[in-house]
Amino acid sequence: MDWFPLINSLRIALIATVFTFFLGIFIAWEVAKLPRLCKGVLDCILTLPLVLPPTVVGFFLLKLMGTNSALGAWILQHWNTRLIMTWYAGIPAVIIVTFPLMYRTVRGAFEAFDHDLLYAGKTLGHSNTWVFWRVLMPGCKQGLLAGTVLAFARGLGEYGATSMVCGYTPGRTATISTTVYQLWREGNDALAYQWVGVNLAISFVVLVSINLLERRQKQDARRA
Repeated sequence: MDWFPLINSLRIALIATVFTFFLGIFIAWEVAKLPRLCKGVLDCILTLPLVLPPTVVGFFLLKLMGTNSALGAWILQHWNTRLIMTWYAGIPAVIIVTFPLMYRTVRGAFEAFDHDLLYAGKTLGHSNTWVFWRVLMPGCKQGLLAGTVLAFARGLGEYGATSMVCGYTPGRTATISTTVYQLWREGNDALAYQWVGVNLAISFVVLVSINLLERRQKQDARRA
């Protein structure tokens, strides 16, 4: 059994999750401070990829990064590098698809946090940066972890957008999802079931992790 699809899926999901983690935290914090009207408008825009078909996201990425686009043609001409039909093309696709999960989860954690603790830190003379990293972040760690795990799991199983920008090349761009689809097309159900089992096992571990995080969060809330 060739384990490249699993390795490729893991590296794409891990790299994308790192970007999603910091983007989700930064944007969620900035949006949470805005007036209700602005917050509502930005909420719709930022969570749009959550309701859009992934293939639509892939279509826009093809138009943005394809060799016929201005960006793709410039990169190809000056760096001799293609932005699509490569394994790393899946990274921006997964970032866009998973960002709303991280953003919504983190913003909910920020809004549920007792802001009196933030004001107390500021009255003691601490800077906004200190209060953010030493008070807010530790207090919202369960929400941050839950959003990160959700984003990683969603990225690991992403198919629609990644299949359009990465394609399927064994040993180069294949992921778990595209491998299952390709094996089904070839009629190789036995191997397809093995990859489905791998995906199910990973999904089960992720769901158990999320449940444990939620249980710990409830226990911390009761103690408080």
